[in-house]
Amino acid sequence: MFITRTISGIVLLAVTMCAIIASGPLLYLFMLLISLVGMYELYRVFQMEKKIPAIVGYLTSIGIESVILAGKNDLVVLILVLGFLAMMVSYVATYPKFTAEEIAKATFGMVYVALMMSFIFQTRINNDGAYTVWLIFISAWGCDTCAYLVGRAIGKHKMTPVLSPKKSIEGAVGGIIGSALIGALYGTIFKTNLTEFSNPAVFCAIIGACGGFISMFGDLSASAIKRQYQIKDYGNLIPGHGGIMDRFDSIIFTAPLIYILVTLLQRIA
Repeated sequence: MFITRTISGIVLLAVTMCAIIASGPLLYLFMLLISLVGMYELYRVFQMEKKIPAIVGYLTSIGIESVILAGKNDLVVLILVLGFLAMMVSYVATYPKFTAEEIAKATFGMVYVALMMSFIFQTRINNDGAYTVWLIFISAWGCDTCAYLVGRAIGKHKMTPVLSPKKSIEGAVGGIIGSALIGALYGTIFKTNLTEFSNPAVFCAIIGACGGFISMFGDLSASAIKRQYQIKDYGNLIPGHGGIMDRFDSIIFTAPLIYILVTLLQRIA
């Protein structure tokens, strides 16, 4: 099991790195794929993955990634609104085939998966995006690794005893500090490439800490949904890791926050 998990993790990391480095159409296809699969996994939990509202959600995801590829980031919200309107039209036109709860869940999927994940793409095509985009993964996966190590070593106080009994406050603090230190190291190494920051090490440390903090809530949010619907994993696409939603749960939260922080810090730097 450990070997399978390690191999699949390495393959996923390699594919992700290649897509992000290449950017353009390759990143578009990669982001579109993981968004569609992630939405399908979530909608399957809601038992509506093949229903019309879910299909509208899939089409909306395609629209969001497509306008980003075209460099029209300002149209993302417009596409999201059109998707919601289409869902409401399908709700009324087929009434009472679908419930208001299903429309709400389908809309939630568009925002939670399609819109939030799109910020990976938006960060990549932004100023210095070839380097700032990695802060999304550094803060999320760096925090997760550091939190695990610190929690195993000195963790005593439960952070969320009902939702996730294994997570500790000590681990959470260690994760945030760890992601900040990794961010500072990253900013120091690539300071000449982070031209929009006056002090890359400091700014990357701040971004790392903030990203690490929010990543824990991304992980816990996905766990809360799984607990509510009594499932272990969202899928089995990635051997040893579960589905896309299991692997990218923290990334879903860090991506938009990192985009916002990078944009703000570049303006004040």
